[in-house]
Amino acid sequence: MSAPKTARWGDVRAKRPVDENAVTSEVSRLKAQQRAYRLREIREEQGFTQQELAERMHLTQSTISALEAGDLRRSGLATLEAYVEALGGTVEVVATFGGRRLVLSDD
Repeated sequence: MSAPKTARWGDVRAKRPVDENAVTSEVSRLKAQQRAYRLREIREEQGFTQQELAERMHLTQSTISALEAGDLRRSGLATLEAYVEALGGTVEVVATFGGRRLVLSDD
């Protein structure tokens, strides 16, 4: 019986280089999904179903579902603000310029 073929890691990586744009895109997608999942956790902690929250916000259940599936970037700020406020929270919008932060929303 012959020994299994082995390859050096560097050779394997050279044949299939990392697509940094794809990695960056996937990291962004996963972070959005994580934030959205946390919104869902908070909604569930508050004891609301998607339908109940949608009714409070005058939106559809499918809109809430899309938000909680990670579709935050395509949602308007007003929708996100309504979601958070319907659960008793507040939204703070902050612009960052290098080391400077500017709060754009009022409490």
